[in-house]
Amino acid sequence: MVDLVRAPELSAGLGWLNTDRPLSFGGELAGQVVVLDFWTYCCMNCMHILPDLVYLENKYKDEPVTFIGVHSAKFTNEASRDTIRAAVLRYEIHHPVVIDDEMKLWRAYSVRSWPTQVVVNAQGFVVCAVGGEGHREDIDTAIEQTLAQGRAEGELADGPLTLPRESNVPATTGLAFPGKVLADPETKRLYVADANHNRIVIAEPPDEAGRCQVVQVVGTGRIGRDDGPADEATFNHPQGLAAGQGNLYVADTDNHLIRSINLSTFETSTVVGTGEMSNDRAGGAMGTQQGLNSPWDLCIEGATLYVAMAGVHQIWRVDLPVGFGRAFAGTGRENLVDGPTETAALAQTSGICSMGGNLYVADSEVSAVRGIDMGAERVFTVIGEGLFSFGDVDGEHPKAKLQHPLGIDAWKVALLVADTYNHKIKMVDPAGRSVRTLYGTGEAGASTPGGQVQFFEPGGLSVAGDTVFVADTNNHRIVGINLLTHDWLELSFEGLTAPGDGSDSIGDAIRVDPVSIASGCDIDLTLDIKLPAGAHLSADAPWSVHVEADGMTLLQETGKSGKLPLSVRIPAETVVFGAPWRVTASLAYCTEAGGGMCVPVRLSWAVAVDGDGTETEATLISPDSADDPGAG
Repeated sequence: MVDLVRAPELSAGLGWLNTDRPLSFGGELAGQVVVLDFWTYCCMNCMHILPDLVYLENKYKDEPVTFIGVHSAKFTNEASRDTIRAAVLRYEIHHPVVIDDEMKLWRAYSVRSWPTQVVVNAQGFVVCAVGGEGHREDIDTAIEQTLAQGRAEGELADGPLTLPRESNVPATTGLAFPGKVLADPETKRLYVADANHNRIVIAEPPDEAGRCQVVQVVGTGRIGRDDGPADEATFNHPQGLAAGQGNLYVADTDNHLIRSINLSTFETSTVVGTGEMSNDRAGGAMGTQQGLNSPWDLCIEGATLYVAMAGVHQIWRVDLPVGFGRAFAGTGRENLVDGPTETAALAQTSGICSMGGNLYVADSEVSAVRGIDMGAERVFTVIGEGLFSFGDVDGEHPKAKLQHPLGIDAWKVALLVADTYNHKIKMVDPAGRSVRTLYGTGEAGASTPGGQVQFFEPGGLSVAGDTVFVADTNNHRIVGINLLTHDWLELSFEGLTAPGDGSDSIGDAIRVDPVSIASGCDIDLTLDIKLPAGAHLSADAPWSVHVEADGMTLLQETGKSGKLPLSVRIPAETVVFGAPWRVTASLAYCTEAGGGMCVPVRLSWAVAVDGDGTETEATLISPDSADDPGAG
């Protein structure tokens, strides 16, 4: 008989997310079969097992089985509560997550790699531990056997735990975790991978106020892989985009597909992929016969589509339009090794662009910028040293450091990089092997009092002329920055709402007394929002405010402050009269007693505004508490 080891306790001094209270084996978990998932949110392998966990959670939803994520961070940025919270929401994780920021649980359970799953029986003893991907059946068997034994011994709880789950704050931008953005001068369009809405937004370039007219939304918002017209097609968390040959090519990441949208008809079709994750590291099959693994970004050169295949740490190429796909660079081993394309090693390739006869890659897990000399077919390193070398340091190689960059594009003879975990946009000189920060403070945010732009894990960027468009992923927005003047704007996509969101009718709004303000002036608008007793604005989640009149945006602004009231300034040039203003605010609040939970709130006001007054300030007040059903 094998002696079982008692599972180390979970709750001592640790933070929790996605639950309103800490959990412990000596408390509510007694009588539960517990599955611990040790993960870190940068890790592609950890992402790959999330569908397995969803499958098991659904299978055992009526049984005394509890799934708990143990987040043990690799990167410094991943140890922050606000970034982990954003990852939990972005990856749509339903179970509680304990923040193992000092890796105490990692050491206590003798974990050696991400991901690792541990099964604990109803008496609190470890019965199974497996590392890596592809162990769904093993975990399933362990759960079944542990349930059977617990039932036979009378040790099981009566049923599953009932725990509240955190909800995302619906941004007023109409976007949800946009991953990549593409500004294409040839088609004169701006394309956005609206990842968590499972759709592609196609819009005209912004006007001087940052307003983009939406041309077409492709995708229903439902997760799926249906081809067809724009209003019937489905995607699964799409990322990379590339335009060419009259099509928009889409890295449909969680479907493991390359999709194509005809830019005349907006019809979607599948170019490459089976729809199932493949560990093929060579390729050589045609179209829908060739399996892929988490394609993350795309770059097109003539009739060749290059794919940053994050899931197998490679660059692939697809011959268009026949869809013949094969590996081009990287063995599939996760590392930083230069040399011929067939022997080099890359690490979770997440961004790709071309410049001067080379491909350049944001190689995220080694916090590097890699290059591929297309003539010599050799991989070289511009910035980066290895899997555990990262930081936020400007300067020349090897001093210079990045932290998990996901986006890259060319500007003149330089590269712009979305240095994601440093919340910055940086410029890389590939010839001089140097880095310098252009935008961002290094702290997760949206803007500063002085007007300096901030970001919250930007996942992609695209350059058009002297403007860079940034997919500011966790702020649910697109930002446009003039690279010469450094002026920046948060873009608004006119009329864009979340799929199925019917809350934007003016009849849903809180009606307030008319307001008279001074014409020709900037207007300072204050939103005095009343929260429940003991609650405060969440400092983890971004808030956003949208003001429109007669279908035209007057203001779109995102912030991350943790303080109320919310104050925004509407520029004089966008102020209009003659139509009622609709003011919408999205935010989240939490309480000290609320554990790791954020409560999302969406409020809307309808107010008649005229320019007959002298005031340049206005205040809107919510009902007595923002959880009042009449709050919109």
